[in-house]
This record gives sequence, C-alpha cells and structure tokens, in this order.
Amino acid sequence: MADRIKQIASHLNYPQGLLAGQVAIITGAAQGIGAECARLFANEGAKVVVSDIDAAKAQATVDKINANGGKAISVPGDLLKDEYIKELVKKAAEFGNGKIHIIVNNAGFTWDAVIHKMTDKQWETIIALHGTAPFKLIREAAPYFRVKDGEPRNIINISSTSGLHGNAGQLNYAMAKAGVVGLSKTIAKEWGPAFGVRANTIAFGHIETRLTANKEAGAFVEVDGQKVALGIPQKQNAQKTGGPVPFADIPLRRPGSATEAASAVLAIASPLSSYISGQTISVTGGRNC
Repeated sequence: MADRIKQIASHLNYPQGLLAGQVAIITGAAQGIGAECARLFANEGAKVVVSDIDAAKAQATVDKINANGGKAISVPGDLLKDEYIKELVKKAAEFGNGKIHIIVNNAGFTWDAVIHKMTDKQWETIIALHGTAPFKLIREAAPYFRVKDGEPRNIINISSTSGLHGNAGQLNYAMAKAGVVGLSKTIAKEWGPAFGVRANTIAFGHIETRLTANKEAGAFVEVDGQKVALGIPQKQNAQKTGGPVPFADIPLRRPGSATEAASAVLAIASPLSSYISGQTISVTGGRNC
C-alpha cells in the first residue's frame, strides 16, 4: 500500500500539499471561516498558527488538526492589545524556525447601528479590529516578509460586500472593510517588487456563520464587559428565505458555507494563484456581480 501511495503521489503536482512547509498565521481561527481555513491549510501541509481571543475554542481547533496529522499551535489573545500582536508574531516565527509565509487577517465581528445612533465605542472598536489590528500585525511581521529567500510570501485580508458596496446599519464595518482593500493594494505595491510578496483581499457575501445566524440564537462577544449580540434579527433573515424565491439577491439562491469561503482563501494562498496580487476577489454566489 505504501508503494502504491508513493506511486500516486509522484503523479501529483503538489504531492506534499499546496502549502507544504509554509507557516501561516490565521486570526479568528477558533471557529467559522477561520477554523476552516486552519483545517484546509493544515491539510495542504502548512504549519498553522491559530490566533483567537477564545482560548478554549482555539485549542480545540488545534487539537483536531494535530489529531488528523497536521501541525498547528494555538496563540490565544486579544488583537486590540499591542503586546499580544508581538507575542503572536514571536511564537509564530519560533514555530516556523524563523520563518512566516502567510497571514490571513480574518478576525472580527459586527456591532451594528444606523449612523445617527452609532456610538463612539461601536465605531472605534470595529475600525480598530478590522482595520488597525491587521495593519499592526503586518507591520510587526514585516521582517519575515521583507526577505529574499526564494520562498513564497502572501497576505490575505478578509473583507465583505459591505466594504465594497456599503450596507445600511453597518457604517463602521463598511468603513473598515473598505479600508482593507487599500491595505492589500498598498502592500502589493510596496513589498511586491523587491520581495515578491503577494497581497490580496477576499470579500465575502452571505456566508453561514454566527454573524449571519439569527441574532436570537444568543451568540455574543464581550467588549469591555459589555455583551454585543451577534447575528441578524430573525425577522430580517426570514425575509431572505421566506419569499417566493429564497435568497433572491444571490444568483446561486443560497448562502455559502464556511468551507466554501475557506476554500477561496486557500486558493489565493496557494501557488495556483502565484500571479494574483493586489486584487479583490468577491466570493458571493454571484451577488453584486
């Protein structure tokens, strides 16, 4: 059997995996899209650093990966704290024997309100988490990307259709997610010529996660002791599914799964996308096309 496996592997373009030997930091990787990214990256040979504020869920993700033959570590913490970002990069580099190849800036949540009722706390928290934190992580990791060792380096920033087209009730989120498009394009132009770093944005539409589930399900995050409910009001969700044509605004007539979303991230991170940089890829089932 071992000989047969070796024979089959010899006919594959990437027998050890699309990301073999690469070290990837994935933020918000304890659940949802981030956890699926971690799983898929590990399946393709990457050494995965799971970053998340939820230590228990982050460790559970790592345990599953390692139990299935992958390589992963958990570095839990709060991306809004500068000391955590330094620790995350330091431990990732140690795990990678001095190298980091990929960053996926995926962490985040929504804290919605219409413009005239949005508080400074809502605005500042979402801008910091979705805009400032990715910048600070990339800046801290710069010595591991501004290198000339012939190995691939790429950064993927997660955006949303709210960032590309705006969305009522999400000015803070839309502002931050629009900003990461510029972040990716600037990295591509600054670090591409000399160091070959690729940087891209992936903008998701309706993906089934706790952010698009019914708010009444009770998912929440805490911000300075305040509970922030996650999800969409059930009545609003019902309007999408209960009409004559479910999900009428999506040509594929369904939301995407976390696995489908993560697969798009893997595709852009992989050598199959080696000439794609500075781009924004919409993963929406055709919505807003």
